[in-house]
Amino acid sequence: MSSKIARLPDASLQRRMIVLAALGGALEYYDFVIYGIFAQSMAAAFFPKGDPLALTLAFAVFAIGYLARPIGGMISSHFGDRYGRKTVFILTITVMSLCTLGIGAIPTYGSWGITATALLVLLRFTQGLCVGGELPGAITFVVESSGARPGFACGVVFALVNSGVLLAAFVNLLLSAWLGPAAMLEYGWRYAFVVGGVMGFASIFLRRSLEETIEFLNIRHAAARRPVVEVLRSQWRDIVLGCAVVAPTAGFNGLLFAHMPAYLGQVLAYPQQDVARAMNVALLVMSISLLAASWWADRVPARRLLMISSALLVVAAPIAYALLARGDANLLLVLPLFALAAAGANGSFAYLLAGLFPARLRFSGVALSLNISFTLLSGLGPLAANALIGTSGWPAAPGLIVIAVGLIGLAASLVLRRHDTSPSRFARKDNRLRSLH
Repeated sequence: MSSKIARLPDASLQRRMIVLAALGGALEYYDFVIYGIFAQSMAAAFFPKGDPLALTLAFAVFAIGYLARPIGGMISSHFGDRYGRKTVFILTITVMSLCTLGIGAIPTYGSWGITATALLVLLRFTQGLCVGGELPGAITFVVESSGARPGFACGVVFALVNSGVLLAAFVNLLLSAWLGPAAMLEYGWRYAFVVGGVMGFASIFLRRSLEETIEFLNIRHAAARRPVVEVLRSQWRDIVLGCAVVAPTAGFNGLLFAHMPAYLGQVLAYPQQDVARAMNVALLVMSISLLAASWWADRVPARRLLMISSALLVVAAPIAYALLARGDANLLLVLPLFALAAAGANGSFAYLLAGLFPARLRFSGVALSLNISFTLLSGLGPLAANALIGTSGWPAAPGLIVIAVGLIGLAASLVLRRHDTSPSRFARKDNRLRSLH
């Protein structure tokens, strides 16, 4: 027997729900990315002094957080597709905030030895579990709550997520100016983690007012009992395609957010203040440009934006890294222009990804695709970039990673020509399925 079909809320409530969903993502990504920004400090605090592999080991711990994401995504998406999106949102941000405060409080290797390093690994792994469900949940939530403009709604999410990364870079800039390099290396990084944890707890209260999405309410009686298993069995090809759609964003953003600050400061010896300012400008440019691209994603085929951006990354990567490797590049010019090349991919991938899966399996499909791609490319990207530089002796070697993900994005955009990637195309099918229950 069917029940009354829930309707979309009015435009003002839609906007409020989208911003609340995205705001939590921004704060969680501040918590997660701050580790990458302070990688040099983490290497000094949690690994033996003078160890030449300390920075590489610190990036390995960063990668552990990403390796946890597919597991966390499967757990969160099971409950999100089975019982609803809202509860998952509250739980992930609560645990994430506790972990961030924990990292800011644990003793260093000098005090506790390997126990301190083990605690860091545990907290990073738990953070990864939470983030594995956070961003897929936000994409699913806003696509199902945005009415006629899902592309732009996804852009709002990632603009606000980038604002969390921008805030992390800004905190780094302020702390560096206030404390100086020596204090930052010794204890200044702790302040950044404490700030993130406190903001995370504040956002919990904001998210409590979220309402369940209309699409889920309309199919909740027909919800999949084992959504992860079902989507793997019935839509594994779409998961592979989804990973390819996400690849340019995952690969490029992983290097920009997590690897670039340490790469410029330690490998290429750019002044820390110059790096922090340029990162802030680049992240601001990225946020504004991806909003513009997502606005277009509701008006032109979104795959074209992915295609153009992927091609730009293939061309721009060798140029940008060659300029940076000289050691005297204008960072305020090179980094923002490089970030601008990724705008089309950043502004379209979430909308394209959500459109590959029906509402009853969307959270699980998005989580698997997103987390696999981000784990392999964002999580392992900084580690791979360091390894490429070490084995080749070529400072511009990380550009090869960006070229590779750009080529993957180009291939995905061509395959998408055969797909209708509008998430709304599933609505009629989902409503028919709902009426049978």
